[in-house]
Amino acid sequence: MRLISICPSNTELVAYLGLTEHLVGVDDFSDWPKPVEQLPRLGPDLSIRIDDVEALEPDLVLASLSVPGMERNVEELQKRGIPHVVYNPNSLADIKDNFLDLGKRTNCQSKAQQVINLYDDFLNTYEERARKVEPVRLYWEWWPKPVFTPGKQNWLTEISQLAGGRNIYDHTNRASIQTDWDDVYNHNPDHICLAWVGIQTEKIKPELLWKRPNWDTLQALQTNHVHILEEALYCRPSPRLLLGLKKLAAILHPNSMPADDGIDPLVRLISE
Repeated sequence: MRLISICPSNTELVAYLGLTEHLVGVDDFSDWPKPVEQLPRLGPDLSIRIDDVEALEPDLVLASLSVPGMERNVEELQKRGIPHVVYNPNSLADIKDNFLDLGKRTNCQSKAQQVINLYDDFLNTYEERARKVEPVRLYWEWWPKPVFTPGKQNWLTEISQLAGGRNIYDHTNRASIQTDWDDVYNHNPDHICLAWVGIQTEKIKPELLWKRPNWDTLQALQTNHVHILEEALYCRPSPRLLLGLKKLAAILHPNSMPADDGIDPLVRLISE
């Protein structure tokens, strides 16, 4: 089966099914697992070169509305009659459903269920652990100016809870929220998690937080609870979020949560 993924999260879904070798092309930002680096690149996820996609004669193209602006690519796929599926995940349950759906479309139902069984077990373990700790309040920053942060309808609110935290914007019933520095200041979070979309961790500058009006008095800055986190482990709706959960929980509650060994709890299944 000839597969094309036009966003990183779907490339990762393919990998967890053990189907990376069936990929014949990916978007410019797909970077995991390592073998995808050798595949033909089809452009940034917001402006895929559909002519190149068509030339690769895919059996299935994987798109996702979790990437703002993906609608333009989907419209072109529809116009040309290119076989495709469009996912739109906001929650950990949505990710699970998308993965199982892809398993059916690729005749890998058994493998998909095997992965999901581990996925559910892992989440249940952290849910039990989280009940035993006092939750700390988290501010997630996706983008600094204008300020974007996840709301209630986003997997990061769930990841926060499972890690023993609480998203300070979990009362806002949206997936993504545009706010401002003053509003974040008024919430006075215990921890600040910087996961800027499209920006590598080494290019994030936490020292800039101290220059925002009044932010030097924030609880998180006073206690040095500012965390630079990898976009790939927190901003992509794929099972790799579990690795991000493991890392975050160990940061927030090092004496109560399992240590972060850096090992993806599902990765062993990829090669099986």
